[in-house]
Amino acid sequence: MRLRAGPDRSRHLPAAPPAPRRPEQPYATGSALVVEHDAAHLKYDGRSYRLTMRRLLRNTGTEPVTRYLIRVSVDRYPGDPERSNAHYRAHPLTWDELALTANCRGEAMRWQAKHDRDAFKEVWLLFDNEHGRFPLYPGESVWIEYAYTVGDDKWGNWFQRAVRLPTEQLEVQLSFPADLNPVVWGTETSMTAEASSLRTPPVRSDDGDLRQFTWVTATPALHARYRLEWRFRARPERDTDQGEFR
Repeated sequence: MRLRAGPDRSRHLPAAPPAPRRPEQPYATGSALVVEHDAAHLKYDGRSYRLTMRRLLRNTGTEPVTRYLIRVSVDRYPGDPERSNAHYRAHPLTWDELALTANCRGEAMRWQAKHDRDAFKEVWLLFDNEHGRFPLYPGESVWIEYAYTVGDDKWGNWFQRAVRLPTEQLEVQLSFPADLNPVVWGTETSMTAEASSLRTPPVRSDDGDLRQFTWVTATPALHARYRLEWRFRARPERDTDQGEFR
């Protein structure tokens, strides 16, 4: 006896809705960080750059935050990846030269390397040290500060900020020796548009032997990149080192 095949009901079943795409969130489930104020100060002494980052973080989630992710990425020859890779294989960025320090609530923060590559470092800053823990609880805000150094043989004439968390105010200050006669300009890049000039210019001020440039913007777009570039008119051009601080 031959059985007759029934109707193919699978053709009439509604398609399952796609799973919602989860946003990038490297922190604990239930946490949601907002940066109330992001202030970066990059100081050049003629040989090396020292970056000091201050961030006012607010936990808008339901779970305590116990760590914060930072990145350092350098690229001396961004238009020539083979040459750049060869340069960093011969001259890798090292933890010793970075001399990374971090603090919160007047306490030193421990840190752990997440990725350690020749031209890229990713680091967890931990809200604890050998004396105790000081997590960021829901509803709280706290300043953290971290700093590190990169020589100008591995860095260069631009400083880029990538907005990876919701941010209410972003501030960048560049300090150079005045006798180098620096000039500064900047560009903005979003996920939907190519690089364009900053909507407002960096503001110049002189402080003794230093020439400073300050740029501030409110509510920068998420995933936008803001890049400040400079040239030292009193020093002959040489091979520029390129990099990115985040």
